[in-house]
Amino acid sequence: MTLRYPRLLACGDTAFTVEFGDAIDADLNAAVLALDASLTEASLPGLVETVPTYRSLTVHCDPVAVDPAELGQQVLALARSELKPARPGRAWRIPVVYGGEFGIDLDAVGQHHGISPDEVIARHSGREYRVAMLGFLPGYAYLSGLDPTLALSRRPSPRPMTPAGTISVGGIQALVASIAAPSGWHLLGRTPVQIFMPRREPVFLLQPGDGVRFEPIDPDRWDALDRAAAAGEPVAERVDA
Repeated sequence: MTLRYPRLLACGDTAFTVEFGDAIDADLNAAVLALDASLTEASLPGLVETVPTYRSLTVHCDPVAVDPAELGQQVLALARSELKPARPGRAWRIPVVYGGEFGIDLDAVGQHHGISPDEVIARHSGREYRVAMLGFLPGYAYLSGLDPTLALSRRPSPRPMTPAGTISVGGIQALVASIAAPSGWHLLGRTPVQIFMPRREPVFLLQPGDGVRFEPIDPDRWDALDRAAAAGEPVAERVDA
């Protein structure tokens, strides 16, 4: 019998994708991150970069150094083997100002679900999230673990611009936005944490596999924390160190 998953998908002559499934699922994402970790450890010749997503891993390679077809079969065989789980990522506590000008959709999300804005905040901040992938724009962190009672379809019309640091939900996903950008997601709040800073090391604060908890804070703390973050001071708290 031919297994449908994992399967190999060609992406031109310098990349391929190993697909584990077709849904947003914690077990699929765990398999993706396990394969990613195994490839990092293996340091295969010709492998240039790996890009993990919710359900697949794209592998970029140097076709001068390695035959992409052969490397693809090698990676696929590894994906079908008994992979060791990826080591746990870091754990972060991220401050968030919810509602008002910082989260203009908070009240509407509560009305949609028949709950108060305070209950939306409690349910959103009461979860432990996991960074499933970075994508769409540099450092955008897509999180699994949203309370299913907060899930709702994206807005029918995207906003042309939303602020950096926006904390939002769309479908069954949660998001920490790294830069200002258009968005059709529902804006619950904003964090002063600088998720993406090109001149900082690391450039991206969050990585796939990291854990995230949100800490509600008062709006009067925003200015001081925003200035501190812009100056490169730590604002998100590492809670696993």
